[in-house]
Amino acid sequence: MRLAVNIDHIATIREARKTDEPDPVAAAVLCELAGAQGITVHLRGDRRHIQDRDVELLRKTVATHLNVEMAATTEMMRIAQTIKPHQVTLVPERKDEITTEGGLDVMLHSGNIEKAINQLLDARIDVSVFVDPSIDQIRHCHKLRAPKIEINTGKYADAWKSGAWAPELEKIATAARAAKKLGLTVYAGHGLNYRNIDGIATIAEIEELNIGHSIIARASLVGLEAAVREMATLMRNPRRLPRGT
Repeated sequence: MRLAVNIDHIATIREARKTDEPDPVAAAVLCELAGAQGITVHLRGDRRHIQDRDVELLRKTVATHLNVEMAATTEMMRIAQTIKPHQVTLVPERKDEITTEGGLDVMLHSGNIEKAINQLLDARIDVSVFVDPSIDQIRHCHKLRAPKIEINTGKYADAWKSGAWAPELEKIATAARAAKKLGLTVYAGHGLNYRNIDGIATIAEIEELNIGHSIIARASLVGLEAAVREMATLMRNPRRLPRGT
């Protein structure tokens, strides 16, 4: 299982003072040196953290693979086709949300998402779709020719806080197995941290985890390289949690 580090909140710190530091490109290099196998950023419509220039520079600098999360809008598809990141992950986006609140409703927005997938694939950009652990949504991703999905682990992360995580973990495991049977590559992420990573890291069908806020928060205390190494170690050696918990 690979670790891709989302470095959005390096840019959040920078944008808080509208200055030029810390630099997301420098952060990406440190993450890769520490063992991260991918770098993820979210280019939002309001540019609240990552900016267009960041994506341009990251595309030239990232040595592993650059995954850019974006909404399936005309503006974002134009940017993707120009910069050509290794991968685009299509995500839902609302201006008033603090962070992404759920998976993309592929069935509701089928036409627009299919158009975006085709545009990206035609530009030789790999495509993933961020979805909730719903079999119906995953089947629709397959129908629209999306080669990859990223399963939203947000509800599992929320349930972990109360101890009622087992049903949510089972939903994710079931969804991952179904996606794998359809031939989809399976990633996962959202709300994962150093305490709740164990359950997700034991799901064999998941090939990559996208983790951001927790690693950047930990980095503020121990440094970025140490924070990445700690997470990678936990992913390699997860505790086998009892399913009935």
